[in-house]
Amino acid sequence: MKDKNLEDLFHDTLKDIYYAERKILRSLPKMARGAHSPQLRKAFETHREETQGHIERLQNVFEIIGRNPRGKTCPAIDGIIEEAEELMEEYKGSRALDAGLISSAQAVEHYEITRYGTLRRWAQELGLTDAEGLLQQTLDEEAKTDAILTQIAETGPNPEAAP
Repeated sequence: MKDKNLEDLFHDTLKDIYYAERKILRSLPKMARGAHSPQLRKAFETHREETQGHIERLQNVFEIIGRNPRGKTCPAIDGIIEEAEELMEEYKGSRALDAGLISSAQAVEHYEITRYGTLRRWAQELGLTDAEGLLQQTLDEEAKTDAILTQIAETGPNPEAAP
């Protein structure tokens, strides 16, 4: 059995986030349709466009390391998205739906932030300067999206959902 190293771990984690981003891309339109707040709907639509860019950047990182873009099932993102779908069904039509959607979206963002932060650091360790830059760009966008979601939550959905 081959002794696994950081390069192997980088590739496996890259496959994980590639799968996750593609799954997120498919779930964002449903979340946008479920949102009551026009501001939240717009945030989901904007993030869908950004997510397409994240996938393209990941494809570039695969190219940099000489591998074909391929995903690997990510049970964590599957679970987060499944919870979001259950929430949309359970809270459909309620004042709390948007607050719940934001919570689910932030769970996704925090997962992505951990993955991109780790991948960026490993790219640095491996001397993959071009990959490091691409991963940092996506990490910055994910952090910005998380901040936007917090701002939306605090100015509307959270107070509106309170009894």
